[in-house]
Amino acid sequence: QRYTIKSFLLLLQWNIVKQIMEEAVTRKFVHEDSSHIVSFCAAVEACVLHGLKRRAAGFLRSNKIAALFMKVGKSFTPAEELCRKAQELEQIIESKRNQSMPNQDSVRRLPRLSSLSPQVVRNLWIRTALFEKVLDKIVLYLVENSSKFYEKEAILMDPVDGPILASLLVGPCALEYTKMKTADHFWTDPSADELVQRHRIHSGHCRQESPTKRPALCIQKRHSSSSIDERPYPSPSARDYVESLHQNNRATLLFGKNNVLVQPRDDMEAIPGYLSLHQTADIMTLKWTPNQLMNGSVGDLDYEHSVYWDYAMTIRLEEIVYLHCHQQGSGGTVVLVSQDGIQRPPLRFPRGGHLLQFLSCLENGLLPHGQLDPPLWSQRGKGKVFPKLRNKCSQGSSDSVSDKEEDEATDYVFRILFPNSQSEFGKSKRRHYGGHFDSYAVSLYRAPLKLLCDQMKYQIISRAFYGWLAYCRQLSTVRTHLSALVNHTIVAPDVPCDAFTGLTAEVWQRFLQDCTAYNEQELLRLVYFGGVDPSLRKEVWPFLLGHYQFGMSESDRKEVDEQVRACYEQTMSEWLGCEAIVRQREKEQHAAALAKCLSVSASVDNPNPVQRMLHHDSSISNEVFESVEEVDQIETEPKSKEAKQVPKIPNGGALPNGTSSPDSGHPSSRNFSVTSGLSDRSLSTEDSTAPDTTPRNITSTPPQLAPAPQSPVKAHEEELEADSAKAQPPALQEEKDLQAKDPPEKEEKESAAEVTQEIEELLDMYTMNLHRIEKDVQRCDRNYWYFTPANLEKLRNIMCSYIWQHLEIGYVQGMCDLLAPLLVILDDEAMAFSCFTELMKRMNQNFPHGGGMDTQFANMRSLIQILDSELFELMHQNGDYTHFYFCYRWFLLDLKRELVYDDVFAVWETIWAAKYASSGHFVLFIALALVEVYRDIILENNMDFTDIIKFFNEMAEHHNSKQILTLARELVCKVQTLIENK
Repeated sequence: QRYTIKSFLLLLQWNIVKQIMEEAVTRKFVHEDSSHIVSFCAAVEACVLHGLKRRAAGFLRSNKIAALFMKVGKSFTPAEELCRKAQELEQIIESKRNQSMPNQDSVRRLPRLSSLSPQVVRNLWIRTALFEKVLDKIVLYLVENSSKFYEKEAILMDPVDGPILASLLVGPCALEYTKMKTADHFWTDPSADELVQRHRIHSGHCRQESPTKRPALCIQKRHSSSSIDERPYPSPSARDYVESLHQNNRATLLFGKNNVLVQPRDDMEAIPGYLSLHQTADIMTLKWTPNQLMNGSVGDLDYEHSVYWDYAMTIRLEEIVYLHCHQQGSGGTVVLVSQDGIQRPPLRFPRGGHLLQFLSCLENGLLPHGQLDPPLWSQRGKGKVFPKLRNKCSQGSSDSVSDKEEDEATDYVFRILFPNSQSEFGKSKRRHYGGHFDSYAVSLYRAPLKLLCDQMKYQIISRAFYGWLAYCRQLSTVRTHLSALVNHTIVAPDVPCDAFTGLTAEVWQRFLQDCTAYNEQELLRLVYFGGVDPSLRKEVWPFLLGHYQFGMSESDRKEVDEQVRACYEQTMSEWLGCEAIVRQREKEQHAAALAKCLSVSASVDNPNPVQRMLHHDSSISNEVFESVEEVDQIETEPKSKEAKQVPKIPNGGALPNGTSSPDSGHPSSRNFSVTSGLSDRSLSTEDSTAPDTTPRNITSTPPQLAPAPQSPVKAHEEELEADSAKAQPPALQEEKDLQAKDPPEKEEKESAAEVTQEIEELLDMYTMNLHRIEKDVQRCDRNYWYFTPANLEKLRNIMCSYIWQHLEIGYVQGMCDLLAPLLVILDDEAMAFSCFTELMKRMNQNFPHGGGMDTQFANMRSLIQILDSELFELMHQNGDYTHFYFCYRWFLLDLKRELVYDDVFAVWETIWAAKYASSGHFVLFIALALVEVYRDIILENNMDFTDIIKFFNEMAEHHNSKQILTLARELVCKVQTLIENK
């Protein structure tokens, strides 16, 4: 029992350390409040206390870890330092509980410790040792001196488990742990379901606008002139923001003044705040923060004080053009005017020359790339002063000068100029200022206000025009890229009747009785908006997939069914014959390998039988093909090389519904022209030696299934020879005539060798696909009630038949997933085979051989970039997963693995009907809707590529299909409206 406890503790510690290291790799950081850290500390504490002597921890001590570490600290220096820090933290926590004011050093620790859970406080000593990177050293010391502190059964006394435990702690102690408050700072690698539940709880209090209501197209938002848009958010890093207003290593503080009054709104009085001017390498920023946010910790503010964040301002001076300065009355007022002509709230300085000091710091900060126009004057003994300008006299000339101080200008308009760059209002002329202004500078400064207003009006109009022009150009680009993704005709859900009821049994029966009662478009509209009644899917799906055409009579449908069934039976007979040969060959190869192993084991005693066995092996492995050569030499005539091609089954030669007919000249029947005869002859020659080569599931094969006769094959070969002979030029014909003089035995041998090679290639190709199919069929939806062994055999038969007709494509993983829902609904092999063939005409492009997956990714990128630019920016910033590889499985299988079977049925029939009702790429909009449904969760948790893959994998089969389909239809309509510009 004791050994079991030690093993359990060690295994638990190993698992938790593994999770912490994985978190460090995937998230690039580990948060101090992560649940993995809490579990780690609890596990370490359990290991350290296991088998601890009572006297080692003290009889009356409630915190045994603290007592143990303090005892170790008497002889181990790192533990002594740890004890000092841990005791300080305990005092801080205790003072916080008693609501007493600790010393100044403790204040910095309070915001972080105030949110600690009781579990974290309980493991405070272990946590402190971990963050101070001494936990592994202390545990190693305990292992080396375990006899002083532990009983014999303790895990640290174990000569193997003790050092292993100490070594497991080295990794976590080497990591850096962050205190950064993220949107989900108690990061515990939550499951997708937990993230959805969190979002539901949060959205119940804070409703967000639906993504479908977002504007279809928007120009990138310029920096707004209003302070509300530029206010700093009261995020968890608000304290850092307040601290950044002072001098720091990221930005230089040029000016700072408290009690600067600002009136944020007209309906409230001016409130004091802290004004600061900051300079970085490339920009200058002016910030004003209310005093209520500067006093104390932001986290301790109650709710009514949090509105002050709405009044805080952050202004980039590169957007400011004019500074209006007024000196009447109080200490002075500055009004900032931005490029778009909008004024910022006035900044009212207290008395004492602070306005002039602010302008002086601003002018110094603008140098050397910018300057104030007019510049401040330098006066000996006073430093910077306002320019000595005169007010314009109401009586007399404007150039009249008075020495009276009351006639001097008290209001100034300063302009921020960047001479080396193109100004927004036109390129300014360079002017040199000395001790006084020349007449041109003074007249320019005293230009009438009307000229300034006209310039601002012109600038606003030009900005509006160029904004409109950019919008039109972007709209034209959008139309060019998205017009091919949707139908240009918008189908309304309520015209001529409400389509959300779907295709009901009543409507379907009326259509079957009278095909003119509903046209095809109306039925597809009903399916697109409301789906198909579950009881009708077996009848309706063949119409949606193209097995039947809308408007066919009952007799026409029966005729199509008969043709499809005959084709399916013919195809099955062909690949079953080939499979029999494959099984026989595998059996012979297995027997040969077994015999070879036996012969090798006996080679030491008798080497001669080995050679005989090896010779026997080669004769056995080639026995099938030798019999074929002999038969072919007797029954086949010499063929030209041009008439012999590698067996290949293209997609051509189909019935009107797209399936192959035995009499249609489809290459599948021609390809089997040799193997069909081969199966007959080989089975007849090997009957005595291989009686159990009958293919599997013979009981489910119709009695008509038999190998194809040889006469059509010979006739077809003669026809190919005649065609090739006619097509040959005279030179080749003469060469052929010369070759005809050669002995016929040589030609027969060459022909037989070529046929043997073709048959061998065909068998190898089919064997490879057969093994892939059998592997996938056995694991296809094993938990679904329908797939019993008998129905899995049906699935295998259909898939083998399809691959036999498309050997040039071959089987690719995922095809069984597409076939399975069809077989569940139709429950008929021939019908499911035909419908699957029709479905694969669209789905083949998504498989690796089709090359259409990159197009799907590109279209998805265009859609989300236009319809949800905010989410696109997040994807681009967090590792740039705008390649949308996490959608690969969605497009490959039409979201079959993302939904439960009942939802798959509803989504698939909507996709098939959408081709005619709204978009032939409706699966794109379903994928986009799937992302948009969880967009807020993705944004809130700042997910990267790894997170989003994990999230959607865990959410598989938990989606609300009705919500997703509704949103997908709205997105289609949104794009259609955008293209039509209604």
